[in-house]
Amino acid sequence: MAGRFNSHTYSLLNIDRVELTAKWRYSGIISPYSRIYYISEGDGQLTDSTGNTTLESGFLYLIPGFTMCDMSCGGKLTQYYVQFFDDSGTGLSIFDDIRTIQKIPASELDIQLFIRLLKIHPYRGIKKSYDPKRYENETFYNNCLHANAEQSTASFHETQGILQQLCSRFLNNKGRAFVKQNLHAKKMTDVVHYILSNLESDLSVAKLANKVSQNVDYFSRRFKSHTGMRPNHFINQKRIERAQYLLATSALNYSEIAAVLGYDNLSYFSKNFKKMTGLSPGAYKKQIYVSG
Repeated sequence: MAGRFNSHTYSLLNIDRVELTAKWRYSGIISPYSRIYYISEGDGQLTDSTGNTTLESGFLYLIPGFTMCDMSCGGKLTQYYVQFFDDSGTGLSIFDDIRTIQKIPASELDIQLFIRLLKIHPYRGIKKSYDPKRYENETFYNNCLHANAEQSTASFHETQGILQQLCSRFLNNKGRAFVKQNLHAKKMTDVVHYILSNLESDLSVAKLANKVSQNVDYFSRRFKSHTGMRPNHFINQKRIERAQYLLATSALNYSEIAAVLGYDNLSYFSKNFKKMTGLSPGAYKKQIYVSG
């Protein structure tokens, strides 16, 4: 039993308190990490495959990793947020069975936990832009890894404890009362999650369509309607995004990265990488070191 809990770790990305305006409006966000919000003032909206969820004062919100969502603020919104990876020791998140935005009333302890976490990490807010599509890149992840490596032992353990407590709030109450189920959208959400969790596997459109018992043409149309991209384009894009992350944060060589992302040969991987980024893998890695 002890091993079950001791093997679980959290990797902090960002923590901050922000005052948002109507400029906070982003759509089609799919991040590989989880977010928890506490709203202290104002209102806004989150939208996922099951419908709309109102952001309102006095509530906590969970956006699990790989959950596609839109986020917006009509006027003013004061928000505490924390972004983090969590790992059960098997490569899975504790939220793997939660695929939708969750909403629960915040307790006084929850509020104090956010305040304390921000006091421990006063300079871990998002810089320059609140748009995930702009800041989620290799430099972003690399900077977070370095900041975590520089934590003191006391700070590390306190951070783990706070994130564990905040996450535990969503494990018994999955917020089913706050969302409406949409079967077709849920199927596409499940497919997106499967793709992002199995980038190294055979991800043919026929296989994906079969997983949700749809014919290929219908599945492709539904998938594009849900993500804005055809399945093959989406898969290639996510594989290259993952390759960018691995080039910045791992010691894997180009062939190894190609292999773990499901590419049959290095030449095909390099061709796709350059098509997506404008640079070869080698030139991209060199650029990382120069900018770093």
